[in-house]
Amino acid sequence: MNARGWTGLYLGTAAAMLVILAGIVAAVPREDGEFLWTEQMISGGWMAWSFPIALFFWVIAATLIVFTLLAVRYPETPRVGILRIETTRGDRLFITLLGSAFINLAWLGLGLGPQPYALIPCAIWAVIVFRWV
Repeated sequence: MNARGWTGLYLGTAAAMLVILAGIVAAVPREDGEFLWTEQMISGGWMAWSFPIALFFWVIAATLIVFTLLAVRYPETPRVGILRIETTRGDRLFITLLGSAFINLAWLGLGLGPQPYALIPCAIWAVIVFRWV
């Protein structure tokens, strides 16, 4: 595929993801014109989908799509880092997501403060994993 084809693929994928995000935002319940960001998006649904949860899964899906496009466009050879195992970008993403889940669980369990602040150690963890693992 030439550069023009890749650009079209990138733009089409980005447009599709933005349409999905717009649909998620449109599904957020409103009362008196104000968004109720943490309310259930589907009344009586089998799962309590709120905007933060839907956004979380949207971000995970977008990340997987980006990493898939990167793997196809720029194939890589596995490398050995400080764990002494061969890892690719996808492996490092998995290690990052798994470690971030444990960081968030520890943050909750130890009561270290508001949960959004757990993103700071998660970002540091991601940099460490992608740089040295």
